[in-house]
Amino acid sequence: MLFAFSWLIISSFLIYSCKSKPKDSDLQTAIESKINSNPDLSGASVSVKDQVATLTGELKTDAAKSSAESTAQSVEGVKQVINNITVATPAPAPAPVVVAADDPLTKGVNDAIKDYPTVKATVQDGVVTLTGEIKKANLTKLMQSLHTLKPKKIENKLTVK
Repeated sequence: MLFAFSWLIISSFLIYSCKSKPKDSDLQTAIESKINSNPDLSGASVSVKDQVATLTGELKTDAAKSSAESTAQSVEGVKQVINNITVATPAPAPAPVVVAADDPLTKGVNDAIKDYPTVKATVQDGVVTLTGEIKKANLTKLMQSLHTLKPKKIENKLTVK
């Protein structure tokens, strides 16, 4: 009886200790599957060696980086996660459009139209409004002169002859 009991304990120990650990390739496939199912994690990749998952790539936010780490850690059999993911820096905001103030803009507009006696212009809140008549040959030259003044907008109500 003692022999049978001892043999049962030893065989149980051997069976438990011989339990195979998960393969690295299986762990990597499981992590990749979970990462690929989350669109916020596109850009992340994983490699596994000795049950240690290493995450690399670039994600948009710190939250996505943390989520990738949690996702890898949630796979049974992963001992450790090394998170080498970088977070992309946001693109700089476009430079604001500089709009000339009305007084200097009015002076510049009046200077630009002085050679065109049939053209009248008003400036209000950075918007130049043109009225009157102009020859087709002179229209392009006038518009180029006005655009160099950087108004917010040019409303062309000229009659072209």
